[in-house]
Amino acid sequence: MGLDGRNRMVVLVSLAALLAMIGLVVASVPLYRLFCKITGYGGTTRTSVVAPGATDRQVTVRFDASVAKGLPWRFKPDQREMKVALGEQVLATYSATNTGSQPIVGTATFNVTPDKAGRYFNKIACFCFSEQRLEPGQSVDMPVTFYVDPALADDPYANEVTTITLSYTFFPKAAEDRATPAAPPAPARKAPERQASTERQGPS
Repeated sequence: MGLDGRNRMVVLVSLAALLAMIGLVVASVPLYRLFCKITGYGGTTRTSVVAPGATDRQVTVRFDASVAKGLPWRFKPDQREMKVALGEQVLATYSATNTGSQPIVGTATFNVTPDKAGRYFNKIACFCFSEQRLEPGQSVDMPVTFYVDPALADDPYANEVTTITLSYTFFPKAAEDRATPAAPPAPARKAPERQASTERQGPS
């Protein structure tokens, strides 16, 4: 192969490597989000259809809420915390009020801490699965049905977890691309639902 042929080969190989790197950069964000969704890495929760049933082991689930800049909503959990049994299907609620003068569509992102508990936190139904539109002055209750997988107790890396915090942040629709998209809805299939026994109280 002559000098010109070798030069062309070097150019072609370099272009192919550059295109491959660009492709990896473009795909990295959705692939990372998919990885987090499947594994629970980084505190990402999972979705499920039905809870397996309560066990003897209990954990405390705490609830947190915040609103991104530019969204004139009041958003808060209706309970500060719950004692729940692993495997128990639980219903918790948040409430939101549009304090602005215009209808606004919001989207909620979510996370759990500690991060290693994310893979064991399963949502069966959640307001975060879809956009929420509130008219001026409108207030709504927003339910989330979940359970904590009993497998948490068998994980030597995570079995010392006794408290899990579920956090939501609402963003205005225009800002949703700057936040992590909510998980897709779980398949439409209903299961018996029981609200955990707890004293309802607002955040301190």
